[in-house]
Amino acid sequence: MERHTSQVSSSYFADCRYTCHQECRHLIQLDCRQPGQCQSHLSPESTLLPPCSQNVTQTVEEEKPEPPTIQEIKEKIEKYNAKVTNCLLMKLNDDGTYTGFIKVHLKLRRPVTVPAGIRPQSIYDALKEVNLADMTDKRTSFYLPLDAIKQLHISSTTTVSEVIQGLLKKFMVVDNPQKFALFKEMRKDGQVLFQKLPLTEYPLYLRLLAGPDTDVLSFVLKENETGEVEWDAFSIPELQNFLMILDKEEKDKIQQVQRKYEKFKQRLQQTLKEARGKPG
Repeated sequence: MERHTSQVSSSYFADCRYTCHQECRHLIQLDCRQPGQCQSHLSPESTLLPPCSQNVTQTVEEEKPEPPTIQEIKEKIEKYNAKVTNCLLMKLNDDGTYTGFIKVHLKLRRPVTVPAGIRPQSIYDALKEVNLADMTDKRTSFYLPLDAIKQLHISSTTTVSEVIQGLLKKFMVVDNPQKFALFKEMRKDGQVLFQKLPLTEYPLYLRLLAGPDTDVLSFVLKENETGEVEWDAFSIPELQNFLMILDKEEKDKIQQVQRKYEKFKQRLQQTLKEARGKPG
């Protein structure tokens, strides 16, 4: 198989018409074997599949650490509680699970959707697990206070997904939980670093490992920036609102371009007028 290099420093292959940048060539692996054939030199560098002499595709996986024993958990909780300066201690249960508290900072830039005309949730509602959002179909949107903090009492078996759902329920937010993501915030060398947590992660275990100091580790609820917008997670009124915003932005951009070139036109006309008025 020949590789042809074009003027834009890209490589393509005649058989499959695959195209890639020259700089990316060493990152690409293709299976260039023809049916019933085994080539000793597969392009560009290797192949997606193992050589023909191998029948099994080997997958390299990260070794997961062994789960801590109950004794190790007990020691970690004792060290954690020794550093706590308030009453927010962790407690070990007989079955090896444990409970504790985490604080979540809400840094949401977009408005959230809540039921309209609903009174705040009472202690009775919380104990009876009454979902006030189901009591009306009317909805309204508003901005949560920037950097609001919510404290949650959770278990070691509580996942990130459950934390997100619990936060939305406490604020009576009816938006799809997929719109939000939980991040861990860390400070290193004077920089603030954010890392998105998988939905199956256990926040209380991360809190236990990091200790109670929120400067070392804190949790932040933000919009789920996946790079690809999950349009199915939005309601029809929200999508219509997005279209209105896009239309307005488009009109504003058109007016900006028109004003820009109108100024250029005026300058050119003024320059031509001055040039014609000068003696030849």
